[in-house]
Amino acid sequence: MANYQFENYRALIQNAPHFSTTAPLHDSLLLKKEGKISIYYAPFEYVNESAKIVLVGITPGLQQAANAMNAAKIGLEKGGSSEDILKAVKSAASFSGSMRTNLISMLDDVGIHEKLGIPSTELLFTSHAHLVQMASILKNPVFVDGGNYSGSPSMLKTPLLRESIQEFFVTEICNKLKTSLFIPLGPKVTEALEWLASQKIINENQILSGMPHPSGANAERIAYFLGNKPKDQLSIKTNPDSIDKGKRALLIKIGAYKC
Repeated sequence: MANYQFENYRALIQNAPHFSTTAPLHDSLLLKKEGKISIYYAPFEYVNESAKIVLVGITPGLQQAANAMNAAKIGLEKGGSSEDILKAVKSAASFSGSMRTNLISMLDDVGIHEKLGIPSTELLFTSHAHLVQMASILKNPVFVDGGNYSGSPSMLKTPLLRESIQEFFVTEICNKLKTSLFIPLGPKVTEALEWLASQKIINENQILSGMPHPSGANAERIAYFLGNKPKDQLSIKTNPDSIDKGKRALLIKIGAYKC
């Protein structure tokens, strides 16, 4: 049986009231703090070693962390095992909210569902969760001055964050999912995965970069990526050539992939 850190927080989660998606996480969940950076525990530990693809975000935000805690609390109240609870948490809380809707739309648009032999990648969050590993390059929620971490300061240049990548993502994801494909969500995650490839930890061909980040803040880029907004109607903040180039490269890699 896996040695889950979750065991250390079982009683705390079970006895706590509902976790809010707007209130800060409780100090009892604080793992490390260095300057303005704080790292908190959240139950995102389960690794699906049979996964064919790995969806990689930057770090769980407050909303995802609270959703994970509440899902774990429900599992504990039902008397579930740690492994079953952590499996359910992955499906319930990973990329939750509008982010999940955008992510499914883009994954289907580039044909990931066809490669996996399923009607839609929406099923990766339900009946076909065995095909995917939901992950973050920084496993536990990271906050900077109390706000969600979005890539600054650089995780590769910040020892505390680089250490976090090594402690979990390398040892628990890369070393166990040696042939899976990695789909980075956003340029900061792409940069981190490319750094791992430069260190020979993963292969460059395993990285399927090119999709805009599924955040609602990226609505225009996502709409263009999906073909729902024409180029001549884009604001100056959106670079269509860069999106087109990334999508072409992504489609080539996906076309060459055989499950």
